[in-house]
Amino acid sequence: MSNISAAITAVGAYVPEFVLTNPMLETMVDTNDDWITTRTGIKERRILKRDAKGTSFLAIRAAKDLLLKSGIDPLTIDLVVVATATPDMKAASTASYTATQIGAINAFSFDMDSACSGFLFGMSTAARYIESGRYKKVLLIGADKMSSIVNYKDRATCIIFGDGAGAVLFEPNDEGLGVQDEYLRTDGSGREFLQATNGGSLNAITHEVLDRGGHYLYQEGKTVFKNAVFNMSDATTKIMERNQLNKTDVQWLAAHQANKRIINATAERMELNPEKVMMNIEKYGNTTSATLPMLLNDYETQLKKGDTVIFAAFGGGFSWGSIYLKWAYTKTNN
Repeated sequence: MSNISAAITAVGAYVPEFVLTNPMLETMVDTNDDWITTRTGIKERRILKRDAKGTSFLAIRAAKDLLLKSGIDPLTIDLVVVATATPDMKAASTASYTATQIGAINAFSFDMDSACSGFLFGMSTAARYIESGRYKKVLLIGADKMSSIVNYKDRATCIIFGDGAGAVLFEPNDEGLGVQDEYLRTDGSGREFLQATNGGSLNAITHEVLDRGGHYLYQEGKTVFKNAVFNMSDATTKIMERNQLNKTDVQWLAAHQANKRIINATAERMELNPEKVMMNIEKYGNTTSATLPMLLNDYETQLKKGDTVIFAAFGGGFSWGSIYLKWAYTKTNN
């Protein structure tokens, strides 16, 4: 086993300017602010309104934010991974375009898709590249333009999702900080309950598909909620038990921002106080692959070197898991 651990050393994020509020949604579908807030915790979400701009636009902006704040030379980046469920195109990877646009021309790149678990699984992938000793800087970006696959006549989905991106840089660490352990799982029997066929090989886009809205995101809310509550809670419990962690050992829970009730249920299972739970769902909604890095960006100044952070996510597939990480730096005001 390598003595090198993979630590997060920089973060960045980007959200579009346009804010879609609950009162605005009241004019679009049969819903209201109290109903949305009570069931999801969401008050508003950001929507990318710029014409001819896709997920890469979000990813590039988040990456540039990280580079600007950290002073990292993009030429030193070895690998760029973009976790996304809404790539720009079906064939050309969003990551390759993103890497070129930010000046990471010495890096290779690829996309990853595991729906809302994409960034979590990307953390595992980035860590393995760093731990190999061959790569020194891995840029992992979570980005999704969910508005491109959401039907704004379907209140089961349009109230939940927003657009955004977050980025983190992984580098080698010899202090024992960074990724410590992971528990990751998938169950393909659940894919019918949360999916976006959107032109996949099984369901090609045709006039008939477009007419019936088959290219939009679909979810069976009750089934997804039940599985998310159980599996996120179970994964975090397992990672804590395996590493002999108790509630006093954990400084932060960074949970996928899908639903406030799911996040709270996970925290309660871990016996964590609310002040240890990262939360920004009220501002951004569910940005799919982007929720975890956007959390880190929002809470960066509160994180301290050595803090134990437990990550958790659940997404389509079904896919879910938890990662135990020791935070590697304290943000200064310089």
